[in-house]
Amino acid sequence: MPGNVLGTIRMAVGLFVIGLAIALVIPTQYIAIKTRLYSINFGSRWCHWALAKALGFRIWRHGAMSTERPLLIASNHVSWTDILVVGSMTEGSFIARGDMAGWPFLGWLARLQETIFVDRKRKGTSGEQATDIGRRLAGNAPVILFAEGTTGDGNTILRFNSTLFGAADMAIRGGAERVFVQPVAITYTRVHGMPMGRSHRPLAAWIGDQDLWPHIRQLLREGGIDVEVTFGEPIEYTAASKRKLVAKATEDRVRAMVSARLRDARPAETVASPRLSFAAKSR
Repeated sequence: MPGNVLGTIRMAVGLFVIGLAIALVIPTQYIAIKTRLYSINFGSRWCHWALAKALGFRIWRHGAMSTERPLLIASNHVSWTDILVVGSMTEGSFIARGDMAGWPFLGWLARLQETIFVDRKRKGTSGEQATDIGRRLAGNAPVILFAEGTTGDGNTILRFNSTLFGAADMAIRGGAERVFVQPVAITYTRVHGMPMGRSHRPLAAWIGDQDLWPHIRQLLREGGIDVEVTFGEPIEYTAASKRKLVAKATEDRVRAMVSARLRDARPAETVASPRLSFAAKSR
């Protein structure tokens, strides 16, 4: 079968799954909000998992999210799809760029998971944004930060922006004795079972001002991408900690984990569909 025909079939099936996931998640969330039988985050987590599957992603996990609280998860950033990947295995609140709130569908999905939108172009708002993040942390909801502040090509790690690590200070000022910062590495490693080289890894990357729809279409047509998520050991952040030093230590650990996955891209535990847990405590 010609490659372009197969790609068209993949895209059609993927779009059908995306539409079905959206149709199913709306009533799931409505029931959760009205009855509180299960966590209100179940629907968004399941939707993230379904959308990642629609794109043809195979998600593999090394380690697990820490059970310590308050918890700030700090990860590298390769693409908008990182939200789907990490969101399929966690129930925390994401920190996202401010303009994402207005994106078709993705903005809605982000708001559904109580995303914290940060406008880095508006000067003088960093303190208010850090306060909001600190309030979430103090409430024991894990917060997920893409610490580079922008997307990269998947081959290298950019310098972590230490500004929003100040949210840990806010949580401590709000009464928390300590905050745990967990490094997480996202690595796109294979396409159709073959290891990605440096020249092919940007296939999964969404860099700068690249248009969204062409990238979605490319991923839907290609399919078969393996992505590995590695959870590192948390770093304890106290009142005596230095924000820039913690950001640098987190960056170093993420860089080391990404390098390890690129050298030895052997998947560990696959991420299964989220399970519905009744009578779960919701936020």
